[in-house]
Amino acid sequence: MSFRKRGVVIGTPKPAQGAPVKAVIPNGARPSPLDGRLTTSTGTSSLDQLLAGHSGMPLGTTLLIEENGTTDFGGTLIRYFAAEGLVQGHAVHVLGCDDSWRRELPGLGSAGNEKTTKNESASDSKMKIAWRYETLGNRSVPNRDQPLPSTAAEDSQAFCHTFNLSKRLEAKDIKGQLSGYPVGPFMGQASSSPFKMFVAKLSASLETTPPSTVHRVAIPNLLSPTVYTSLACHPQEVLQLLHALRGLSRRFATKLVIMITLPVSLYPRAAGLTRWIELLNDGVLELVPLQQRPHLEKDPKKEDKAQGMLKVHSLPIFHEKGGGMDESWRREDLSFKLSASSGLIITPYSLPPIEDEDPKPSAEKKKQEEAKKSLEF
Repeated sequence: MSFRKRGVVIGTPKPAQGAPVKAVIPNGARPSPLDGRLTTSTGTSSLDQLLAGHSGMPLGTTLLIEENGTTDFGGTLIRYFAAEGLVQGHAVHVLGCDDSWRRELPGLGSAGNEKTTKNESASDSKMKIAWRYETLGNRSVPNRDQPLPSTAAEDSQAFCHTFNLSKRLEAKDIKGQLSGYPVGPFMGQASSSPFKMFVAKLSASLETTPPSTVHRVAIPNLLSPTVYTSLACHPQEVLQLLHALRGLSRRFATKLVIMITLPVSLYPRAAGLTRWIELLNDGVLELVPLQQRPHLEKDPKKEDKAQGMLKVHSLPIFHEKGGGMDESWRREDLSFKLSASSGLIITPYSLPPIEDEDPKPSAEKKKQEEAKKSLEF
């Protein structure tokens, strides 16, 4: 009788226990707190918080920004979007502009936490209870107030950078690559269409790059007559472009994110072409600038005044059942304001307090005071 372990086949090798494979998260991306899919920053922190609770723009989605009037708030948002990609090391593709468009991108702003940390360290050094605490810092024992080399707060801050519109993005801060695709004249042939050439080059770049490379597509001022010819504005050309981009975003759902701006003053939302463009995008936002009075003197108390209203028509979701936050954003009025240092900030709109500017009550009070004085003996 042989002593042999039961359930083991003779002559079969033991299975090797390999190390668990860890998923590689691309630089500048993080999992969504809702469904775990990868998201990246739009370059505007307040816009990241608005995108269906994902705290960022989910990869594999498209965002359309419509704007009324002659302002360029949408152009500022898409420049933040491209600048964030270059700083994070992403591949940025711009349709309708050449490589010189990189010179218009805003530069990195100074970290606002530097002054606060210096003030806190100075105040902490002064708030010593006894003299013996000063001697403890001279010993070799590690100080608990010393900052750690890497913390979770630093990782969260690296997800979205702060930009300054008064500066320009320097070459030392650029880790990615920007590729411009200017739109040339249409020759009437399928092979010469700049839209199809752009889609072909983008598809080839997505296939050849490693999976950890994130690609950003920026299309500023779609169908603007200053950039596109009349033949390029035909519905068959534009809709084929958006269909192809939508297909690439679904095919490369972990590598591609797209942002488009559209002048609604030239192509109103009531037009059929604009409605089809909205249906082919996952998220649709509309910027409505408010009338400003530049001839009036600036009041320092009214610097935080809203510069426009933000209308949310749709947001990127995970599936047909939803996947985002509740629809409170539909019932709430949103406004935005733009500053050079803080960028574009989206906040709930609230009416300013009514100031009592009527001089009549003051005159009536004077009459009442005079009447009281006349009654006194």
